Amino acid sequence: MINYIIRRLLMVPLLLLGVTLIIFGMLQLLGPVERSALYIKDFPKNEKQVEGIIRQYGLDRPFLEQYFRWLTGFKNPVTGEREGGILFGDFGYSRTASQDVVDIITNRFPNTVDLALWTVFPMLSVGIWMGVKAAVNQNKFFDQAARVYSIIGTSFPTFVFGLLLLMLLYAKTQWLLPGKMSDWVSQLVFSGSFKQYTHLLSLDALLNGRLDIFWDALRHMVMPIITLSYISWATFVRVTRSSMLETLRMDYVTTARAKGLKEQDVINDHARPNAMLPVVTMMGSSIAGLLGGVVITETVFNYPGIGKAAADAAAQLDVVTTLGMAIFTGLILIISNLVVDVLYAFIDPRVRLA
Repeated sequence: MINYIIRRLLMVPLLLLGVTLIIFGMLQLLGPVERSALYIKDFPKNEKQVEGIIRQYGLDRPFLEQYFRWLTGFKNPVTGEREGGILFGDFGYSRTASQDVVDIITNRFPNTVDLALWTVFPMLSVGIWMGVKAAVNQNKFFDQAARVYSIIGTSFPTFVFGLLLLMLLYAKTQWLLPGKMSDWVSQLVFSGSFKQYTHLLSLDALLNGRLDIFWDALRHMVMPIITLSYISWATFVRVTRSSMLETLRMDYVTTARAKGLKEQDVINDHARPNAMLPVVTMMGSSIAGLLGGVVITETVFNYPGIGKAAADAAAQLDVVTTLGMAIFTGLILIISNLVVDVLYAFIDPRVRLA
């Protein structure tokens, strides 16, 4: 077990190296002048300044030399200080947002985490429950309805469903709201009287004993939660149902039934745990997608998370911010895959011997 986890941990640096190589390689499609935007905060006044920046940061050097300078940074011969280096948290400066890319990630990521925390439970619990129930009631009404729903859900565009919710629950009834918080909450949160323990608005509201702020935060998140859950349920139903049906045909399930165990015990204690391996893989990728920022959903509902920041940067051709978001998303995916591999070892002991 320990050896298995160590092997997976040793793969993380290699995967990170591969991700950064691919991203930096794609960056080479731009010329040295365009890539100089990674290192400057103000527009250069003339071509000589641009040429000086290119020479200073080695943007005309061979690929591998540029890559290691971008990765580890370098010592500025004029100031003597280290500059650049994504390993040291320097992802560049975003001129469109007028702040460092790291600050954008720091400010926006808690919003995405807040949304993800409230989305994970309904997304996983309902999707897995529907898939298991559909498999147990194969070819019955619930199974047929779940299969129709899964087809409609996977083919229904996210932005269309989000716009429908906006029309029904916001434009007509004003029950739910887009964005992150109301104006009065924003004024209170940034006034200094509201303590931000976690920078997650909903949790901080509970920790401050402000149920009115918690309710306001929840009203702004319900529509994104419904949208993300609705789309995910359709996929979870198909995967869970297929895996559960295969498991229910196994010999050990037949043996458990022959021993006289109750059908509910056979399903809960024998079939469902063994049918969860492919579902765990989907869980990992789904949670990683939530934490990496759901671009379409956050944009439709004007929710200020990582996904919307990446979409805004791409729309304004902000290469620096887009690059930083790509690296950050890659890091989240690698970590989530590591967690999934470890969970595999706990769920299926055979994996530990691989």
